[in-house]
Amino acid sequence: MLGRVVVSKEEVEAMTRRMASELNADLEGRSPVFVGVLKGCVFFFTDLTRQINRSLEMDFIQVSSYGASTTSAGSVVLVKDITVDVRDRDVYLVEDIVDTGITLTDVIKLIDARHPRSIQVVSLLSKPSRRKIDVDIAYLGTEIEDLFVVGYGLDYGEVYRNLPDIHVLELEENND
Repeated sequence: MLGRVVVSKEEVEAMTRRMASELNADLEGRSPVFVGVLKGCVFFFTDLTRQINRSLEMDFIQVSSYGASTTSAGSVVLVKDITVDVRDRDVYLVEDIVDTGITLTDVIKLIDARHPRSIQVVSLLSKPSRRKIDVDIAYLGTEIEDLFVVGYGLDYGEVYRNLPDIHVLELEENND
C-alpha cells in the first residue's frame, strides 16, 4: 500500500535542475559518459541528461540485488553490461538511490576495470543510515530516512516505477 509522499514531483524536478546545473559547471574540458544503472534510474537519467548542455555519450548497466523484496539479497548479478568504451573517459554513474552501497560498489568495480579517467556517482536519493560500504556521492539530490520508497523509477517487484512522486511503501504484515 502506498504511504505518504517522501519527495514530491516538484521537489524531484528542482533537485534535478540543481544537479544538472552543478554538472554543467563541472563538465568543462571533459569527455563525459553518463552510465545509468537500470531500471530505477530511467526517469531521473532522462530528465537529468536532457538538461546537460554539452555533448555526452550515454550507456546503461543493469544489475539485480533486490528481486521482489524490500531488502537487498547482498549478491549482485550483472544483467546488462555497458558497450561504450570508457577508457580514459570521465564516467558519471547515475543511480536512483544509494542504500547499503553494496550494489553500487560492485558496479563501480565493473566500470573501473575498464580504466576510465574518473568515476563520479550521481544519485537522486541516499539512505546513509543503511550504508554498509561507504560510497562517495559527488552529486546528490537528497538524503532520506530508512524507508522503502517507490515511484519515479523506484519499484517494488517491478511495479510503482511510473509514479511521479516518491512514496513510502507500507507492506501489510501477515499475522498468521
